[in-house]
Amino acid sequence: MALSTTNAQVIDILKPKSSAPGLWSPNVGPETVGLLKHLDLPDDESRKLVRDQALSVLSRCVSPQDLGGHQTGLVVGYVQSGKTMSFTTVTALALDNGFPIIIVIAGTSKPLFWQSEKRLKDDLRLNDRDDHKWKHFSNPKTNARASIESALAEWRDPAVSVNARQTVLITVMKNHTHLRHLNALLKVLSLKDVPILVVDDEADQAGLNASVNKGELSTTYRCLVELRQLLPHHTFLQYTATPQAPLLINLIDVLSPRFAEVLEPGKAYTGGKEFFAGHLKLARTIPDADIPTKDHPLTSPPESLLLAMRLFYLGVAAGYVHSEQPKGNRSMMVHPSQKTVPHMVYYNWVNQAQKQWVAILQQGKNNPDRKDLLAEFKEAYDDLCTAVPNIPSFDALADKLSRAVRNTHVIEVNSKQVTGTPEINWKNDYAHILVGGQAMDRGFTVEGLTVTYMPRTTGVGNADTVQQRARFFGYKMGYLGYCRVFIEDSAHKAFKAYVDHEEHIRKQLKEHRASAKPLTEWKRAFFLEPNLRPTRASVLDMPYIRDNYSDSWFRPTAPHDAPDATETNRTIVEDFLADLVLVPDEGHKARTETQRHTVASDVPLADVFSKLLLPLRMTRPNDSQHFTGLLLQVQQYFDKHPNAVCTVYHMSGGRERERSVDNQDKVKNLFQGAHPDKSGAIYRGDQYIRNNEQLTIQIHNLQVQTPDGNFSNVPAIAVWVPREMSKAWLSQNQGAS
Repeated sequence: MALSTTNAQVIDILKPKSSAPGLWSPNVGPETVGLLKHLDLPDDESRKLVRDQALSVLSRCVSPQDLGGHQTGLVVGYVQSGKTMSFTTVTALALDNGFPIIIVIAGTSKPLFWQSEKRLKDDLRLNDRDDHKWKHFSNPKTNARASIESALAEWRDPAVSVNARQTVLITVMKNHTHLRHLNALLKVLSLKDVPILVVDDEADQAGLNASVNKGELSTTYRCLVELRQLLPHHTFLQYTATPQAPLLINLIDVLSPRFAEVLEPGKAYTGGKEFFAGHLKLARTIPDADIPTKDHPLTSPPESLLLAMRLFYLGVAAGYVHSEQPKGNRSMMVHPSQKTVPHMVYYNWVNQAQKQWVAILQQGKNNPDRKDLLAEFKEAYDDLCTAVPNIPSFDALADKLSRAVRNTHVIEVNSKQVTGTPEINWKNDYAHILVGGQAMDRGFTVEGLTVTYMPRTTGVGNADTVQQRARFFGYKMGYLGYCRVFIEDSAHKAFKAYVDHEEHIRKQLKEHRASAKPLTEWKRAFFLEPNLRPTRASVLDMPYIRDNYSDSWFRPTAPHDAPDATETNRTIVEDFLADLVLVPDEGHKARTETQRHTVASDVPLADVFSKLLLPLRMTRPNDSQHFTGLLLQVQQYFDKHPNAVCTVYHMSGGRERERSVDNQDKVKNLFQGAHPDKSGAIYRGDQYIRNNEQLTIQIHNLQVQTPDGNFSNVPAIAVWVPREMSKAWLSQNQGAS
């Protein structure tokens, strides 16, 4: 029996604000309206942004009115930008639109799970409301069967109005034990006609198949696959700020997304662009001498750590200047390494400095130690003055320093403690300094974080892992000038490089979403600096290539591969050449006819890109991947230099040039060599036919001789990229056109 959705009450009917249509148009009902009123948002514009983006996300999901089917979607935000708020709003919308069951998978550790669950329960007001719209189950087992079945029975009964029905909300930790319990429960429920929404928070972590290269299924991944098999009618929404892994896993993987939504943050958000590409110098490199290593242990707290603490305490003092009982929190995070031993060392250093400073600041104003300490704080104050408008005077802050230092709660956040990772009670204290490693990585929220001290390297350099350490991002515009990030040199460079990488991926996903094409047709190619890897290799079974054309040539290896592509490229080239004014190139008078070319100078790069390069087809996978990378480089250069020009050569004036192939059916030598010998006295060779200062296009017309026959009039395009257009990229071929 199909679920009844009669008597639905809605407050507003809105279509998602998007340039591409969704599968259906969700309604904004009382649950969503109530949530948006409850959320701590600054204004109606912010509420509208959250609402419209949630509508857009849900519109891409399988409609609850459909008879079945499944969908996988990727929702991409920034680190600390409000992804939890987004999927909470989507959850409320799902209730308004007739989803009887919503499953939220969150947290790979107990503290992270509790943090996410508490946030969801608080925002949905589960413990504070008088109605019974929600039935919540936390890490349920089969003993929840009867209660869930009674809720589903109400949905199947047309005599029960929509307003009287309950939506089942299941929160489950992303852990194989809890997921197995959930799957056991789902097996005994009748779900054939039940539309279900599944939200996977931090979807790139833990759930993907980490054993794919062994031909096996990792434990948690196996549980998620089984979960999806148990749901005949569902959408699986993957939320993350680092989408590299979900985008690069094999398209045939059940967790490979079929659509992507990109979330825009609120106007007060500060992320990589503000911290690493803005005009404020908020990020500082920790000197090598201040970073302990096996060969260079530290016996006392490094000066950069003490400077970071002084900057932090001045920010706390500013809070006390503005109010005797300041609202919110101010926090500092010391994040030395994944290993647990160094945590205690840094924890002791912070405690020792705090106790020493409290004692000194309580001395009389003429005490020499107090004067020296205040002089050090004055240097930190001068630093803050460069970024904080209307900062209180130093004397005003100095009066509050003793209280600021004394009242700051120092906590070691270590998952290996006997009692487990401590839960921070943010209400008890205004100021905190947290010292820890892995427990403060991905997903951990630090309230009011202003100063971060992170003397750890990038490790193996996985871009997504590095970015997830950016706990210092968030809604900080109101106090951004007080924020500082102290990081190791390689990490500093990695974060800075990630800004361009992240913005490029987001831009591509938004453009592809506007095309209304499935994500399976998106070309997996984006900028990524050589010192970073996109993600951990264990979850990828599809290879990718990396390159950067810089004072070098792109040359196709198999332009004759597919007759239909050859015919298409022939038409593209003929149409392009028809608009050019070509003249004989200069050179030695003894050149052969083959060595005499025609050339067009100062051709607008916009025309070359749009009329020749962009529509051109490459059929050999390796050629396609490299050509896609080339297009990325040309596009980004053109975006910055819209009036750029280039040089176009029609090699041999369009006469056919004979070429043979090797045992892999690749053209052996596209370029003719030097003539009459290696000195190139008459002709230096095709590779030197270029304008060293501009992008140069060579259009070849080939007769390709293969064991299976000859292919005539085959166009082949070679491209010279000057160093000015250098940009490292990654490309993966999964058959996208």
